[in-house]
Amino acid sequence: MQSTPCPLFRPTARQTNWLLIIVFVFVGEALYLRYAAMENSTVSLACQAGLDTWLCRAFRLSVIFFNYRVFGAVALAAALLNLLRPSLALVALALAAGAFGIVLHNADLSALAAGVLILSLARRAPAPG
Repeated sequence: MQSTPCPLFRPTARQTNWLLIIVFVFVGEALYLRYAAMENSTVSLACQAGLDTWLCRAFRLSVIFFNYRVFGAVALAAALLNLLRPSLALVALALAAGAFGIVLHNADLSALAAGVLILSLARRAPAPG
């Protein structure tokens, strides 16, 4: 008796397009935040002095997340969970957090998460039902 092997976890073309859109949006937002607020000394000093705009709030939140390595930790946790039980939502979360982490200097854990995501492509897809 020969059993059919379970297919590997592979996003469809439509799912891949949505994942690419998610990655591009989050990389773009991270680049904007980095170069418009963090590395722009005028804006950075104004935000540190107490300016209350959405950009300054995002700047302060990203600094807190950077200090505690939240971007890389979330990306790695989602990638490890995806390795155990493949899911498109976990891939999207890992890619979004990893994109922020790599652009905003949490590259160590974010790059490890990217490697784990690549490994999860060799994982069997969950059985339907």
